[in-house]
Amino acid sequence: MNLPSPIKIYLDADRRSDGNALIHAFAPDAIVRDEGRSHAGHHAIGVWWRDVKTKYRHEIEPLDVAGSGDFAKVRARVTGQFPGSPAMLTFAFRLEGNRITGLEIGA
Repeated sequence: MNLPSPIKIYLDADRRSDGNALIHAFAPDAIVRDEGRSHAGHHAIGVWWRDVKTKYRHEIEPLDVAGSGDFAKVRARVTGQFPGSPAMLTFAFRLEGNRITGLEIGA
């Protein structure tokens, strides 16, 4: 699967549980929307990611990617410690250059 570089960095860092590398895949003013909440900026994104990683102990398996230019949707199987695991989720990324400027996670 041919993933844009910042998305590959995000997924690889998540798999390794490397919060610092994951955060640096994002632009400083990026926004993540997940579970009905928004998290803006490196600090808030780091807190969000560490909280969900600890709570759900999730693993993301990307299955396909669609989109072009500054937008990409990654369909993934997410397994972890949550009801309904595994779940099929869509990770909708907005990109600018080599950084993620937005991420929305949903069904």
